[in-house]
Amino acid sequence: MNVAVVLYTSDLRVHDHPPLRAALSSCDQVVPLFVRDRAPAAGFASPNRLAFLADCLADLDASLRERGGRLVVRSGDPVAEVTALARECDADEVHTAAGVSGYAHAREERLRAALEAEGRRLHVHDAVVTAVAPGAAVPAGSDHFAVFTPYLRRWADLPPRPVAAAPRTVRVPEGIGSEPLPDRAAVTGTSPGLARGGERRARRLLTDWLRSGITRYEEVHDDLAGDATSRLSPHLHFGTLSAAEAVQRSRAAGGPGAEAFVRQLCWRDFHHQVLAARPAAARADYRARQDRWRTGRAAEEEVEAWKQGRTGYPLVDAAMRQLRHEGWMHNRGRLVAASFLAKTLYVDWRIGARHFQDLLVDGDVANNQLNWQWVAGTGTDTRPNRVLNPVRQGLKYDPRGAYVHRWIPELADLPAPRVHEPWLLPAAERARFDYPEPLIGLADGLDRFRQGRGLG
Repeated sequence: MNVAVVLYTSDLRVHDHPPLRAALSSCDQVVPLFVRDRAPAAGFASPNRLAFLADCLADLDASLRERGGRLVVRSGDPVAEVTALARECDADEVHTAAGVSGYAHAREERLRAALEAEGRRLHVHDAVVTAVAPGAAVPAGSDHFAVFTPYLRRWADLPPRPVAAAPRTVRVPEGIGSEPLPDRAAVTGTSPGLARGGERRARRLLTDWLRSGITRYEEVHDDLAGDATSRLSPHLHFGTLSAAEAVQRSRAAGGPGAEAFVRQLCWRDFHHQVLAARPAAARADYRARQDRWRTGRAAEEEVEAWKQGRTGYPLVDAAMRQLRHEGWMHNRGRLVAASFLAKTLYVDWRIGARHFQDLLVDGDVANNQLNWQWVAGTGTDTRPNRVLNPVRQGLKYDPRGAYVHRWIPELADLPAPRVHEPWLLPAAERARFDYPEPLIGLADGLDRFRQGRGLG
């Protein structure tokens, strides 16, 4: 019997899984493999993502067992572990999903060379992690789109790839050893409100979203207190949900809400195609602006206050406290918190991106780093001087103050709109709140930003 190995990475599902389907079509038996890669660049080096990963692997193993198979888990360097397993089960071929980061590209090349040296083949499948493969939509004369709107038009015109059903049967060779599945309970340092992972949860969440949430998405997706977003981003990051299936089922739902949601899924693909073409954007400015970011003790103290949700700007602090508690943050909160650090405090976006990456369960290097660059003005945005005023943002997107009240109990008795400006209260009234004075006046922060950019 011929055997294939399926290397799982960020595609932890059985539904709409092209590598698994291709392996089952070409070989009699398949070894589904996940390698616990300890390298930070692999993307799992945070307690929240390790805990979520444990859920995902347990669910994937259960789904494979329902089909007669099982998940094999190994630890170490993926190239060494895959080649050793291929040798162990005499696999002719290995199937895996294409990645977009520099680390993923290097891993694929090393794996291809190692397998070919032993007479085996590596098959890398596109459009598994994304809805559209990064190289499928490119402008004339370039390897990627640097502006979103023309990318959206090209992306929307591409014919969708067929969504594959989950296989009925998965046959795994006898005698293939596996480490125990990781245990979520063994992971320490997780956020108290961290969501659960796994494909079955992802599919239920998508179905519920399409039934009751997507209709009003265009109207309410920025409502911070309403929390009217899909909450699907962790599942898209871990691949427990197929982005291609999410796009196609959303389009089938129809309406303005579905159109707005699909646009957000396109943004995800946009960032992936930028990173695939420019891997250095994970750590370097996509468009250098000659920023002279603040450093020194004062800046370090302000960064720590920002991380703890103690800046004195209620919307920023509420967002940062949600991040710490849930390992997730509302998208509008992400924009405001990031703008405050990079534009008002004028601190290097990489410091903020690293903190987000430490806590976000959906900490995707493409979306996290490139959204931070968008806010900081060093990315693909054609308006690099955009600044989000946290007070105005709070009055617009949290007009009743409910989001701030939820995450900053010190201000729970302070009504809107004053909850967004507690420092303006008379001193006698302000004294009853255990809440800090603002780190810096907005006018001072914007002046600091202009001077740093040489804007006068």
